[in-house]
Amino acid sequence: MHSRLLTFAVSGGLALGLAGCADDPAAPASTPSSTDAPADGDGHGAVTGAAEVADPQLGLTTIDPSGAVSHLDLLDGSVVEIGDIGAPSAMTTDGRYLFARTDAGVEVVDSGVWTWDHVDHFHYYRAEPRLLGAVEGLGPATVATTNLSTTGGTGLFFADSGEAVLLDTAALSAGEIVESFRIETAPHAGMVVPIGSFALVTEAEDGAAASVLGYTADGEPTGLEERCQDASGTITTRVGAVIGCRDGALLATLQDEELVVERIPYPEGSTAPAASAFANREGRPTAAALAGPDAVWLLDTRERSWTLLPAPAPLVAVTAVDDEDEHVLALAADGRVLVLDGASGALLAETDALVAGSLAAGLAPTLVADQQRVYLSGPAERRLFEIDFADGGRIARTFDTATEPTFTAETGR
Repeated sequence: MHSRLLTFAVSGGLALGLAGCADDPAAPASTPSSTDAPADGDGHGAVTGAAEVADPQLGLTTIDPSGAVSHLDLLDGSVVEIGDIGAPSAMTTDGRYLFARTDAGVEVVDSGVWTWDHVDHFHYYRAEPRLLGAVEGLGPATVATTNLSTTGGTGLFFADSGEAVLLDTAALSAGEIVESFRIETAPHAGMVVPIGSFALVTEAEDGAAASVLGYTADGEPTGLEERCQDASGTITTRVGAVIGCRDGALLATLQDEELVVERIPYPEGSTAPAASAFANREGRPTAAALAGPDAVWLLDTRERSWTLLPAPAPLVAVTAVDDEDEHVLALAADGRVLVLDGASGALLAETDALVAGSLAAGLAPTLVADQQRVYLSGPAERRLFEIDFADGGRIARTFDTATEPTFTAETGR
């Protein structure tokens, strides 16, 4: 691995040292209330060879079109070249690992930085980044993660073969790929959604996901079955694991060490398109999803309720900050980042069209939020943007990249 310093620019055109160019990078969410679901496991996220540090080790880990993986340290601006994987066609992250779909299957990258959420406090770790290898499978792969990167499971579903795989996340943290189970189902665009020591696996009817079945971590059926037609989109919030359905969402939680699934239906009479992908500031209870290009769904998993917000412009991506001011962040189809009021949908601030070139070229910028900043990748622009959404959408920093950041993850969260 090789390290270098990345040249960056700050709004106003000043070339300043990192310590003087912006506020401290975002920290994790403020201490959650005692009513929030506890973190899995009894440890504090420590693994052999990792150093516990005082502050979150936030970075942007990117994969370019050829599969070259780089990590930008947001604390000091240095860049580490982690290595090379196959050419990626999709990527999912849990804030530590990157799961990239390539011709080899799903290749796993460990960024080497992570935060352990222990409910009433946080622990921050740094280790050497590394490439962990590949999980074999055919066709497009859907990856579902939790908010903890050293315990529990990570779910993979391969659409062409119908293989449902649960990885042992604790083994990943030790540098090993270990499958807790691999279950053969009918080929379809399915999901394996981990929740504690269980997982939900979609089952197909007429080639489409129509229900979910409960399994233990070693692949034994629990007997749980819930209808979920056109199952699409999943996220783990502070409260539990979400799966989007045609008529709303399923929320999976653990109660007295038992897997429980609740249905959260859309508001009666709603005709808005269903949510098919969710995003939020990691660990928060509210997640956002597009309701087509012209509206935004907000799912509050603590209140078990949906809110539909009008969009001020056609949108291609959205995420919920879920802070005291209820900020919702969106990427408009023309390349602007919009800051929205989560209560009314009103436009609070906007940037210039930062990634218009990427969208025009059919490339998909990444929009990811933490407590204080939102990060936006511009593949065609070969640039990463750090935006202070609470300060009028101010561009806090920009980072030029040597190659196209096809896929970008904020890591260390």
